[in-house]
Amino acid sequence: MVNIMAEKKKNITFNDIAKFTGFSKTTISRYFNNPDSLTPENQKIVSDALEKLDYKENKVARILANGQTEFIGILIPNLYLAYYSEMLNQILSTYETFGYKFLVFIGKDKEETERKYIQELLAYKIEGLIVLSHTLPSLELASLPIPVVAVEREDHYISSVNCDNYSGSFKACQLLASHGCQVLIHINTPTDRQIPAYQRIQAFSDYCKEQNQKHEILIQPLGTTYEEMKEHLGNILDSIQEQYNGLRIGIFISGDTYANIFLNLIVRKYGKLPDDWFLIGFDDSPVSREAIFPISSISQQIETIACEAVRLLVEQIAERKKEKPVSLSRPVHKMISPRIIPRETTEKNNSES
Repeated sequence: MVNIMAEKKKNITFNDIAKFTGFSKTTISRYFNNPDSLTPENQKIVSDALEKLDYKENKVARILANGQTEFIGILIPNLYLAYYSEMLNQILSTYETFGYKFLVFIGKDKEETERKYIQELLAYKIEGLIVLSHTLPSLELASLPIPVVAVEREDHYISSVNCDNYSGSFKACQLLASHGCQVLIHINTPTDRQIPAYQRIQAFSDYCKEQNQKHEILIQPLGTTYEEMKEHLGNILDSIQEQYNGLRIGIFISGDTYANIFLNLIVRKYGKLPDDWFLIGFDDSPVSREAIFPISSISQQIETIACEAVRLLVEQIAERKKEKPVSLSRPVHKMISPRIIPRETTEKNNSES
């Protein structure tokens, strides 16, 4: 009978690598902890040795040795809205590019809960934090002992990556107007002026006033569950139907999850999206493409935002690891240009209009 224990491969140690290469254990340690301290030629010698020895790195030992976990924390408000779930998906997908793993907490808009989660993340020795939640002010986040990058939230004191929400909203208005809509309606939730998404409301208002376009802005809480959203959006639908019956209506909804529920309510009422109703959302999250009628949307370029947010954070982490790090004189703010994605909810009647 084969001795299973004897079959197990021996764990390769720094001492084994040192003997194989002829280098000291100190040199091997430098290869793992500060590879740039070795010449490219010596780095290749060690790298080749690791491959020949079939070395499997002991991540726990490395963390204990240098305190670097290669973990980034993520604080996100919820996963029900398709925007957040897709943003999380794209952030996690950056592992192949940057080599960082992620620890994720869902804050649910509760301050003390989020503070507790941040302390938990710090206990796990995360090297940086990405925050999508709106709950804690950026001044408080800036006081943390690690780099912090915000995505689409108030960012006065911390670095951030955001979509150009103003431009995106303007594009949505232009698309609806191009179909001869007699009234434009914007549906949104209460949004603080310091939050980048507020610019969707501002741009909608500016466009309609500049063009002398009949319009209405409907801002009200839409809830945090499907049932609540269905009820609130159902009431809005009834109101629009009563007030603007017979007009060519263009509806811009701030968020594809809301737009999808609203479209479902319209189809249940009419059996289709009426020929004189045009609908566009914001995000270009998967739900917009998967709806009963694919929904036109303003693409924030979520994949690009996610990649740039991780890149910006990793750059700040790397700077802090330098022997003489240079502190940021002010937060870095990156803006991503949105793209318009026309689909069936606006393009269905091109042959008739």
